[in-house]
Amino acid sequence: MPSVALDTRFSRPADSAACRELIRGGSRSFYAASLLLPDGVREAAYALYGFCRLSDDAVDVEGGQAAAVLRLRERLDGIYAGAPSREAIDRALTDTVLRFRIPRLAMDALLEGLEWDVEGKTYETLSDTCAYAARVAGSVGAMMAALMGARTADMVSRACDLGVAMQLTNIARDVGEDARAGRLYLPRAWLREAGVDPDEWLAAPSFGPAVATVVARLLQYADILYARADGGVANLDPAYRSAIFAARYLYAEIGARIAQNGYDSISRRARVPPWRKAQLVARSVARSARRPTAVFAAPPLPETRFLVDAVELTNTSPFAGQTPKRRAAEDIVWAIDLFANLERRARMKPSGPLSKVAL
Repeated sequence: MPSVALDTRFSRPADSAACRELIRGGSRSFYAASLLLPDGVREAAYALYGFCRLSDDAVDVEGGQAAAVLRLRERLDGIYAGAPSREAIDRALTDTVLRFRIPRLAMDALLEGLEWDVEGKTYETLSDTCAYAARVAGSVGAMMAALMGARTADMVSRACDLGVAMQLTNIARDVGEDARAGRLYLPRAWLREAGVDPDEWLAAPSFGPAVATVVARLLQYADILYARADGGVANLDPAYRSAIFAARYLYAEIGARIAQNGYDSISRRARVPPWRKAQLVARSVARSARRPTAVFAAPPLPETRFLVDAVELTNTSPFAGQTPKRRAAEDIVWAIDLFANLERRARMKPSGPLSKVAL
C-alpha cells in the first residue's frame, strides 16, 4: 500500500452517501445491522459493501463477461495505489483500504468468486461450496474484522466462519432462484447421495424430499459455523457487538424460516417478518452486553485460512481503539424504526452471488 498521511481523504460526503444508498436499496439485512455500528466504521463498511454490490452488478448485469472482472481489477489497482477513478465508490473505498489496511488479497478473493460464476464453475463437495463462500462472503468477514481491529488469527477465523455461514444460508434460501438462472451451489455429491442427478435436476428444478434433505444438511453445517463464530463476536469491542450479533441472528433466522417451510426454497422464498427482526435486534443488543466468553479456539476452515493469514500480516492499524459508543436503548429504537421503513420499500430482485451475501 502507498504511504499516505493518516488524515488524507480521497472521498467527499456525497461519495459516502452514494455508497449508503446503494446498500439501502439492495441489501436490507446488512443495512439494518450496519446502523448499529459506530459512525466511522459504518461509513467504511458501506464502502466495502458498495464495491461488493458494484462488482456483482458489473459481472452479472453486464452478461457475466470476464472483461468485467478485468475492469474491476484495474479499478482496484487504482484504489490500492491511492489513485482512484472518479467513481464515488472507488474514492470511498480508497479511504477505507488505506485507513484500515485492508489486504488486497481479500478484495482479489471476492473477484475470484465472481470469476468462478463467469466460468460456470461447479461445486462437487461441501469443501468446494465453502471455497466459493469463502471468496464471496468469507472475504467480507475478514475485511470487516480488519475494520473493527480484530486481527488476531482466532478472531479473523471466527469472522470468516460467520461470513461462510451466512453465505451457506443464502445458498439454501436461493436454491430455486439460482437453479432457474442455471446456477447450482449445493454440493453435487450430496445430491447424488440423495438420489438426484444434479444436471437433470438443474435442467428442470423442482422441490422434493431428496432436495429437502440436502438443503437441511447445508443449513445444519451453517449452524455449526454460527456457533463457532459466537465466541468471536462476543469478544469484539462493545461498540461493534450489537451490529455483528444482529447480522448473525438475522441470517440464522432465514435458515429457521426455510426449515419452517419444509426446506422448500425452490417454490418458496423464506422471509423474516419485521416484528421478528425487531425481536432479534433487541436480542442482539442484550447479548452484546454480556461478559465475553473465550474465543472459540479452533483453526480456521481450510477454505478460509488464506484470508486469515492475509489479515494477520496487516495487523498494524493506526486507528485501533477509536470506536465511538452509543447507548443500547438508542440501538433498539433505531433498528425498530429501520425495519418498519424497510418493509415499505419495494423489494429489489436479487441477482448474482453477492445478492446472497450477508449483506
